[in-house]
Amino acid sequence: MNNLEKASRLIDEENNYYARSARINYYDLVINHAHGATLIDVDGNEYIDLLASASAINVGHTNERVVKAISRQAQKLIHYTPAYFHHVPGIELSKRLAELAPGNSPKMVSFGNSGSDANDAIIKFSRAYTSRQYIVSYMGSYHGSNYGSQSLSGTSLNMTRKIGPMLPGVVHVPYPDLYRRYAGETEHDVAIRYFNAFKAPFESFLPADETACVLVEPIQGDGGIVKAPEEYMQLVYKFCHDNGILFAVDEVNQGLGRTGKMWGIQQYKDIEPDLMSVGKSLASGMPLSAVVGKKDIMQSLDAPAHIFTTSGNPVCAAASLATLNVIRDDHLVEKSAKDGEYAKQRFLEMQRHHPIIGDVRMWGLNGGIELVKDPKTKEAENDAATKVIYYAFAHGVVIITLAGNILRFQPPLVISHKQLDKALQVLDDAFTAVEQNKVEVPKDTGKIGW
Repeated sequence: MNNLEKASRLIDEENNYYARSARINYYDLVINHAHGATLIDVDGNEYIDLLASASAINVGHTNERVVKAISRQAQKLIHYTPAYFHHVPGIELSKRLAELAPGNSPKMVSFGNSGSDANDAIIKFSRAYTSRQYIVSYMGSYHGSNYGSQSLSGTSLNMTRKIGPMLPGVVHVPYPDLYRRYAGETEHDVAIRYFNAFKAPFESFLPADETACVLVEPIQGDGGIVKAPEEYMQLVYKFCHDNGILFAVDEVNQGLGRTGKMWGIQQYKDIEPDLMSVGKSLASGMPLSAVVGKKDIMQSLDAPAHIFTTSGNPVCAAASLATLNVIRDDHLVEKSAKDGEYAKQRFLEMQRHHPIIGDVRMWGLNGGIELVKDPKTKEAENDAATKVIYYAFAHGVVIITLAGNILRFQPPLVISHKQLDKALQVLDDAFTAVEQNKVEVPKDTGKIGW
């Protein structure tokens, strides 16, 4: 068990000053330093990181090439707002991202500070380009915490409670769930059922010719690492293009190698998004985001419609260029695919021995392990999931839950095979300990997780 004496004191002090709306509660971890897939807390405890700062550290903590790029750039120019003038790292990065975006159409880029404002940008550009007002998003989605991106999200009541009205003109539709399908349903049946649900608003109250955009996560992140069927995504994509509606994807969580592809949308065949939001790992956790879109769409707004004083600053742009080089040179996309398949097989083996594991969803080093009370009823087992993450934490592994009962498995893509094996063994042990009722969660912890 870990000694958390200093961490507990620091957290008690912080609780006097830090607003509770800004942190989701899990357990008492105060990080002192980190490297690769290893975290060290203020008490000297060492952990294997299976969260990668919410998929924001794909190339690993304090990656040497990224740190050097930040240091070199900080000595030359920390910031001058690109709202007025130009700097070389920003020029290079805009070209690099435009060329990396999926599809062959010419692309353009606009920078921001977080994935939230990148998704706000999708609202702006899609409305400007189409001269239409409505935006379609998904239940279970998470797109950020600005008013626009928060209005698009559908994953927590606390994102709308007490702060409405939210942005008007946003309609939410259900995201396909292959795990909780009806008896006898095939994947085709699920795709058609959910596509019919997608079309229902357009047939009753939502004019297609007044709809600007559909925004979708190729794989839902905070909704539980859930991937829509190929057929469903293709039907939505075709519906959008048949009706002059822009098809936009949120790659903030799932992009940059996380799924074993450079972009999550590449898990589907021949889909070229009109607009794409990127953030988190874009600059290895430095505050940088981007909206990348087809050139004619991105030229539909003039300054200052999407300007931020600090967006695309030289240090963050340099960090991003270095991050993209590491992903390419160290073949992290391919490593994510290979290691993800290994982890998937390990979890499937655990599932055979632990009936609380209801579903294993894994694409690259990107997994949602859903825990249930009974594999037949598929009723969510939130208490067991909380106990698993507390056991893991006590035994040197950092992992959290999504949607109450789903383990979020997103380690840095640089995680070593030895670390991966050790972490997977700890989780296997955690399932056993929970099933044997040998795990206690500290009292008075309040609500745990989302």
